[in-house]
This record gives sequence, structure tokens and C-alpha cells, in this order.
Amino acid sequence: MIRFASKELDNWLKGPDRKPLVMRGARQVGKTWLVRDFAKRHGLELIELNLEKYPHYADLFSDNSPREILKNIEAELASKILPESSCLFLDEIQAAPELFAKLRWFREDMPELPVIAAGSLLEFALGKADFSMPVGRIAYFYLEPLSFFEFALASGNEALYEKMIAATPQESLPHPLHVRCMELYRQYCLVGGMPETVQTWLDSRDIQVCLKIQHDLLATYRDDFHKYGGEIDARLLHRILLSVARQLGNKFIYSRVDPDVKVPLVKNSLMLLSQAKVCSKVTHTSGTGIPLGAESNDKFFKALMVDIGLISAHLGLSSVKFADLDNMLLSNRGGLAEQFVGQQLRATQTPAMDPQLFYWQRTGGRQGEIDYILQHGNHIVPVEVKSGAAGSMKSLHQFMAEKNLEIAVRLDANPPSVEEMSVKTTQGQSVKYRLLSLPLYLSGNVTALLDRHLETAPGSGLRI
Repeated sequence: MIRFASKELDNWLKGPDRKPLVMRGARQVGKTWLVRDFAKRHGLELIELNLEKYPHYADLFSDNSPREILKNIEAELASKILPESSCLFLDEIQAAPELFAKLRWFREDMPELPVIAAGSLLEFALGKADFSMPVGRIAYFYLEPLSFFEFALASGNEALYEKMIAATPQESLPHPLHVRCMELYRQYCLVGGMPETVQTWLDSRDIQVCLKIQHDLLATYRDDFHKYGGEIDARLLHRILLSVARQLGNKFIYSRVDPDVKVPLVKNSLMLLSQAKVCSKVTHTSGTGIPLGAESNDKFFKALMVDIGLISAHLGLSSVKFADLDNMLLSNRGGLAEQFVGQQLRATQTPAMDPQLFYWQRTGGRQGEIDYILQHGNHIVPVEVKSGAAGSMKSLHQFMAEKNLEIAVRLDANPPSVEEMSVKTTQGQSVKYRLLSLPLYLSGNVTALLDRHLETAPGSGLRI
């Protein structure tokens, strides 16, 4: 499979001030595969130590000298290690978090050796650690599941992908290609972007086989929590994940998880799921200024899961025929479409940073909500998500009037277009702004398309 993050790994290897790299992300998003592929492409001898499978490997790092550590590894593996042509890979490092402190010595005493560590529950492990992280001597790398564009490439649709990323409102896709892209979008909604599930779908085209893998992965997450996160009731964990799926697109309400469980327990469990990257929060923002998180309200947030395929498995959508999937997407009131868009927006922010998403909701008086709020340079851009080809935009009109913005994005089932809006809000205010409408499958290209249109709309964005 082609992973866009591979290019960033290549840049890291060639960087003049390379630091040991800590790769973060939920279990089975493809961290190990990415490192193996990286070593193979660059002709590096991969020294892979899985610290969860072989806990005794941690004892090889008893010394603070990288050269002594390498001698220990050579003796254990009966293999000569040449730092300039090798890559040391500490996989599942959350099983031996004390090794984080050793990374500083590789940075200082053996910079010629590329060192990568990867783990899926690092926050749990680090929370219990009695050492300080080597701040400034390591770099972080965040990995999400396959994006829709990566899914399209994995499916053998290279030519279609090239047409998608070149599509603009002025040069839209021909209708047959738009239809094909929407078909791929529906496939992705069921299969998702977890690499093993994607590969199984490509090999078998059997969604029921994919469903088995998805449920096995959910079971693995539950086992992880028991092993690394302490005693968390498996039944509660299941109900939280199911509630996230059912509350997609809405403010998350703890009491809806289980009325018989106290809210603080649910709140803590969801926090742990978020730390493990199994779930993520879409944080409330006032949308008044930059940065977006400066004026947030912790009582208001929406929740997403790491992958839309796991959502579909939870909701039982795998038994739905592809021909009937549109009706299911619509009956979900746009929740699945919001998960899809959120997943693509998160992927565009990685691997350089831990992705963050924001939304806006009126916290008093009249109702109103904007699905996502983007910070694009010094611009604030609201994003409305529609699961079908039509839908009301009353909240968007009001938001644009109140915040005095000039450009907005709508994601729906229609081909790309640009419209100069001139309307009145429900409060009778006149508002004018530019609406960039894009099909859902172009969610991962919003940033590039905004760049083009902001260049042609001087002054658009937030008027400060």
C-alpha cells in the first residue's frame, strides 16, 4: 500500500538534525508496516525489537552507552550491526516505557544510527513512568488509518485519484467519474482505513470477512485496556464505543452511555479511549479568533472513532447491500458523513502534529451548529457536512453574519462548485459570502482547494 506518511519518514532520514523518532497512533493503523517498508526502500538493515512479544529485550538497554547497547543486541541476535546502514526499531515500546530515557543517548552519542520507537498506548505507559522524557531530543510522528485517497490508491484507482486531486469547481470530474468516486466513498464507509481490513477487502471483496477482522480489532482494544489501562469494565468499554457510534454528529452526552453508570466513570473511560487514539474529541470553539482552542467550552464536544469501518461494524451496516447504503447514510442524519470528513481532516494534519478538530455550537438561546471549524493560516473557515445532495444552511448563514467571514465550505454528494451567496438569516440580517461546495470524497483536499480560492478572494477569512 502507498502511505503518504512515507514521504515524511524519508524527509526525517535525510534531515540534518535528525532525532530519534517516536511514532504514535492507535493499534493496527500501520506503524510497524510503515517502518519495515521504510527500511526496505532505503536499503537499511532493520533491527526490530518487539518489546511486547519479547519483554526480555528491555534488559539489553541496561547501559547508557549506545555502543554497549548495540553490543548487547548483537550478542542477542547473533548479528553484526553497522550504525550507518541500519535502523533500530523499538516496537511496542509502551511495554518498556523506561527505554524512552535511553533515546537521548542515541541522539547525543550515536546520531548516525536512525532510531524509531512505536507504541499504541504511550499515554498510559508514560503516566505510570518514574522518569522524565528526553524533551528536545526526540521527535514525534502521528499516524492515522488509511485516508480515503490512500484507499483509492490501494484499490488500484491511481488514474481516478489523479483526477480527484486535480478537480476544481472550474474543472469538475465528468459525471461517470463523480459516480465512481461516490461508489468508492460508500465502500470506504464500510471497509474503513485499518490496513488489515483494507487488504482483506482487496483480496476477497467479502464485507463479512472484513467484519470479522473489525470485531477482532475492537476486542484487541478491550484487551489492551485491561493490560495497560488498569481495571476497566469490558462491558462499559463496549457501551462507550457503541454510544460514540450512535451519537455521531451530536454533542456527546455521558448519561446516554448507560444510565446505571455514574458519569465520572464514563467520563474517565472516554478520556482513556481518547488517549489511546481509539476515539477523538471534536472540541467546541467560539470561532471568534485564532487559535481556535483559546475560547473553548469543555462541556461541549463531539466524539469520533479512529475509523469509520469500526463505526459501521458497531452499527451493523456491514449487512446492508451497497445499493441500500445511501439510505442508511441519510437515516444516520449525517453522522457517518461527519465521521468520514473528520477522519480525512485528521489525516491531513498528520504526521507532523497530533491532529485537533473543532466545531461550533450555540451555547445558549437559539439553536445553531457548524460541523467543523478550520483554521487555515490566519483565516477561520466553517465547514458544513451534508450526507446527501441537499440540506438547510440556516446555521451557516447566521454564523457567517455573526463572525463577519467571507468564505465557507460545504461538503455533500454534489460535484464541486463555487457560489456567491447573498441571503438573509432567520434573524433578518443580510449576509454575503463565498461558498465553496465540494463532494465528500474531496474532504482530504480541502486545504489545497482553499488555498486556490483564498488567492482569488482578497480579504476573505476573519476580519480582525
